[in-house]
Amino acid sequence: MIRIKRMSRASQVSRAFLELADALVGKYDVLDLLRTLVDQCVVLLDATAAGVVLVDQNGQLQVLASSSEEGHIVEIMQHRAGAGPCVDAFLTGEVVTLSDIEADGHRYPAFQMAALSQGFQSVHAIPMRLRPNTIGALNLFRTHKGVLSDEDATIGQALADVATISLLHESAARESTAVNEQLQRALNSRVFIEQAKGVIAQRNGISMEEAFKRLRQHARSRQEPMHVSAANIIDNLILI
Repeated sequence: MIRIKRMSRASQVSRAFLELADALVGKYDVLDLLRTLVDQCVVLLDATAAGVVLVDQNGQLQVLASSSEEGHIVEIMQHRAGAGPCVDAFLTGEVVTLSDIEADGHRYPAFQMAALSQGFQSVHAIPMRLRPNTIGALNLFRTHKGVLSDEDATIGQALADVATISLLHESAARESTAVNEQLQRALNSRVFIEQAKGVIAQRNGISMEEAFKRLRQHARSRQEPMHVSAANIIDNLILI
């Protein structure tokens, strides 16, 4: 029975990486891809929520993708405070783990309060590295205490590497200036998407999570980047 379970998970991991690799072959929506990636983290790993944060041109970390609104809130709080596991993972280029946020998270009071208020008990932050530079972090939140297994930690690092590659996929991104421009475009797109989510949620009386799903479905149905659909919603050119 144990062997069958492991083979089933191995198949899931293979399918997840195949899906991500296929998305990188041609033209793709990087924000949609990263949302797929964090969703896969929750499916594949011992994580309740996952998120990707990215450094902007001013050296500040911004939330680029999150699998849940709860995780999004926690990430925003630690970025505003300038302290937290994902901030340290970005600054040091090393994995940062808090196996018990309540007991060990006192050095990050804002993060600790936000995480516990959303029901998270542990976190595993993985740096997103490009050669010697770190451009962001992949964060895995859990509602129970403890550390990730070695297998989960390895898969998580591989997913973080895929996230990095997806952001810097264009050949022009080999130059430092082009890298910054590529990352900033993704961050600017995220602003449009957050605004559009608010419009859809208020218009339909639904949650922000459901609003994102509707926006994503609309963009996919028209085969256009999510930020384009988001801009049309903000400008009242389409109604969802």
